[in-house]
Amino acid sequence: MSIVPHQPAPNLSDLGWTDFFDDQLTAEETGLARMRVATVHRARMTAESGQGPVRLQLPPQTNTSDYAVGDWVLVEPDSGLLTRRLDRNTLLQRRIEGGRAPQLIAANVDTLFIVTSCNDDLNPARLERYLVLANEAGTVPVIVLTKADQVADARPYLDRVSGLQRGLQAVALNAKSPEAAKTLAPWCGAGQTVALVGSSGVGKSSLLNTLAAKLPEDAQLTGSIREDDAKGRHTTTSRSLHRICGGGWVIDTPGMRALHVSDISVGLDLLFAEIAELAPGCRFRDCTHAHEPGCAVQAAVVAGALDPARLARWRKLQEENLDNTPVQSGPRGNKTTKPHGKRR
Repeated sequence: MSIVPHQPAPNLSDLGWTDFFDDQLTAEETGLARMRVATVHRARMTAESGQGPVRLQLPPQTNTSDYAVGDWVLVEPDSGLLTRRLDRNTLLQRRIEGGRAPQLIAANVDTLFIVTSCNDDLNPARLERYLVLANEAGTVPVIVLTKADQVADARPYLDRVSGLQRGLQAVALNAKSPEAAKTLAPWCGAGQTVALVGSSGVGKSSLLNTLAAKLPEDAQLTGSIREDDAKGRHTTTSRSLHRICGGGWVIDTPGMRALHVSDISVGLDLLFAEIAELAPGCRFRDCTHAHEPGCAVQAAVVAGALDPARLARWRKLQEENLDNTPVQSGPRGNKTTKPHGKRR
């Protein structure tokens, strides 16, 4: 978690502090130190203070799972005691199979770099799950295709992802080349925070080392993709905040083997905007776009205006979202939240 060599210590605005956080301070809190969470472990946390990394002193009964890398916290300046966490501007989180609460991935992220590679790892259905995650959080998604130097032409791979969402930006690069930092510079300026997500082995750690200009002794371990099945090996095991050469910050995350969705209706509508816009033309308000008469979405498929594979992926995510999203039940004033449960 070393600060990039030959750069001065960042001030609060360089760290990502904005009026959004300043407005949350009370008069009694103006003397507290403002720090940004850099690592979260089971029994300890560290933060960036603007003067370098600090190990936080945690109050009794602190549940570190309530904190995410990228959070802003208020700290007693002399003791380093954590006082409270400020409200988040954005929050990336995912549902864990069998878990009661979502797992926090990263907080206060401006841009989500969804990393995949120019090989068999590229999976549009999986990328759509990451896009929903970004949309729901209010974070700008960018598809980053690594290993572009290992194929004759990266254009076919860019073409496969560029149409996944309206206005989606996608870039192809060699994660180990200094040119990668120049390609991604528009999202990595001072005060900006990006997060890296993607499967294991797609080059996230290599990209982090390039963006942060890590010295060999500080570099994140990297792993390769197995040639027989294009599957990656885990090298990053925890989330962490790192300074980028351009003045911004990057949050590295472990590879995700599964990304279940829940409570992401807004994110789905943004991802599948063409389906959301057709739906009001259906005869029935609760149309599933599967077999109902007068379905405007099915009519678009028949007319060749909508890809049936795209509709099938929408339906799968929609059904999973309904199954996993908790619902309110019980009498007014005494409602309880419970899992939606599998639909019969």
